[in-house]
Amino acid sequence: MEGGYDDRDGFIWLDGKLVPWREANVHILSHAMHYASSVFEGERAYGGKIFLSRAHSERLRFSGDQLDMPIPYTVDEIEAAKYKVLKANNLTDAYVRAVAWRGAGPDMGVSSARNPVRMAVAAWEWGAYYGGAKFKGAKLDISKWKRPSPETIPVHAKAAGLYMICTTSKHAAEAKGCSDALFMDYRGYVAEATGANIFFVQDGEVHTPLADCFLNGLTRQTVIGMLKDRQIKVQERRIEPGEMEGFQQCWLTGTAAEVTPVGQIGDYNFEVGALTREVAESYEKLVRA
Repeated sequence: MEGGYDDRDGFIWLDGKLVPWREANVHILSHAMHYASSVFEGERAYGGKIFLSRAHSERLRFSGDQLDMPIPYTVDEIEAAKYKVLKANNLTDAYVRAVAWRGAGPDMGVSSARNPVRMAVAAWEWGAYYGGAKFKGAKLDISKWKRPSPETIPVHAKAAGLYMICTTSKHAAEAKGCSDALFMDYRGYVAEATGANIFFVQDGEVHTPLADCFLNGLTRQTVIGMLKDRQIKVQERRIEPGEMEGFQQCWLTGTAAEVTPVGQIGDYNFEVGALTREVAESYEKLVRA
């Protein structure tokens, strides 16, 4: 699929029905455009089956509730919409984006309780999120921004507003020749990348930041379960930035990222080692099982 995302053939599910891709539009005074009242999910379909589809639909509704924006579709209705989109676009291996937002209505200020909550689902073919880094190891910058405190914003929602610093951080990273950026949290501990969780390996044990102020990714949870099934010790804990010097391996996890090795973060270097490769291969087999 080529060209701008607004100018493509195909169909998008919008507010309960399939519409031609180019007609899936919203008004400029939609509340979400001005106040970030939007939540979304990123999902991947493999062989016509969306991995952890229902968990994603449940999280979408949870995120909507966190923003005081109840989504007017049940989990079953969201599930049906996603598969209608795949079928309508003749897709089997695809990225699926479900999004819900406060639309245009009688309110055009911070308050928007009277505005309708709208929803759409789109899908398209999308290869490796980090390109060749999936095989040779991504290079990460360290962001100047920090992941916020749970007292300041609903950090466990997959909400558009939480990605503002992700965009600016990734732009800065790409300008330096990096694939992505790593965030510290509001206390200064290692947190996550702009769209993926992070794991480290030290002497056969796996360490990953405690997801107490950022999204506990579904891929993250899946990989932790895979490691524990293999009797590999996983420590979910607060990690000081200086500890990265002693880690031998590193990888990122996310629906888009899948399992991507990391070769460098700032001045710290990592090998694309055996465990990293095994986790990536095992995840690939799992999603296509």
